[in-house]
Amino acid sequence: MKTDDLFMLARNVQTRWASPENPTAGKGQACVGNDGRKRRGCISLRAGESATLLDLRNTSGTVRRIWITIDDRSAKMMRGLRFEACWDGASKPAVSAPLSDFFSLGLGKMATFQSALFASPEGRSFNCYVPMPFRTAARIVVCNESDTHLTMFFYDIDCTVGDIHPEDAGYLHAHWRRENPTTLRRDYEILPAVRGRGRFLGCNIGVIANTGLYFKSWWGEGEVKMYLDGDTANPTLCGTGTEDYIGTAWGQGQYASLYQGCHLADHDKYHYCFYRLHVPDPVWFQTDIRVTMQQLGCWDHASLSQMAGNGLSLMLGDTAVDMQARVREKSSGLFERQDDWSSCAWFYLDQPASGLPELAPVAERVAGLI
Repeated sequence: MKTDDLFMLARNVQTRWASPENPTAGKGQACVGNDGRKRRGCISLRAGESATLLDLRNTSGTVRRIWITIDDRSAKMMRGLRFEACWDGASKPAVSAPLSDFFSLGLGKMATFQSALFASPEGRSFNCYVPMPFRTAARIVVCNESDTHLTMFFYDIDCTVGDIHPEDAGYLHAHWRRENPTTLRRDYEILPAVRGRGRFLGCNIGVIANTGLYFKSWWGEGEVKMYLDGDTANPTLCGTGTEDYIGTAWGQGQYASLYQGCHLADHDKYHYCFYRLHVPDPVWFQTDIRVTMQQLGCWDHASLSQMAGNGLSLMLGDTAVDMQARVREKSSGLFERQDDWSSCAWFYLDQPASGLPELAPVAERVAGLI
């Protein structure tokens, strides 16, 4: 947003906030039914219960900010809460992800960070500033799919209504998935194939490296690949390495910046969570897109000795690594590997439905995290 835009006054556009004090986001409808004091700051969600956080109909508008905090920030609850958004009366949600992952916090872990579009200022809340336009209706729902009662769920959804959107305005989508473990010699799909015209906005990725099999060898040599507009065997866009994709180099530690960061880097457990936002470097697609990450690691002399001692055989593509010879040479090299990867991809599309698979069951989302 340009600072010059701050003093521009909108015509026929109004501001609405949906919150527990005004669940309908209606004009003059906040604090109805009480004495005007703070009487309903939050809602509760029993196991299996859903709550509609926003339901606007027969109006255009834009969701501009979402803030949420909950009193149970365990991995079971953060991955157990299903967060969904439907635009313009679509029968299937465009946004469907575990609550924490949609807000760029992976692996069911809180972290303090600030990016251009998401934030958790002190690691106790969820903030989203991604603009979400709609033309006729918007509905946002959260469902507690865990087996635990959530006592306090606080939220604000800040919108404008009456916005006039150009024909080229896209609908926000979010897709979460997990592979535990990934498939050997097959790239992990951050975003499965989507047809339509749109923009890939970015992704949040969580990795739990398999230290039992590969010890503390580096897991992030895979290159991101983006298949655009009819690409089949080979992509149009390809990076140089996992940490390179998020703007750092030679491994990755904990940091956060506007468009890229690694807000979880546990070098003892080998758990990592990182993000990349394509804001200054847009990724447009006209007919289709698919985004993947190679599953490649790097061995050094110490880790290769451990893996060879365990009888493991390594491959790079179709070529077997001569592990004993490499140990004698005290060299390093790349190898195919399998780890636990999960991700939430955000993208805009020219239609309110994407055709992507439904969100995985809660058991799959929380496995190994509790």
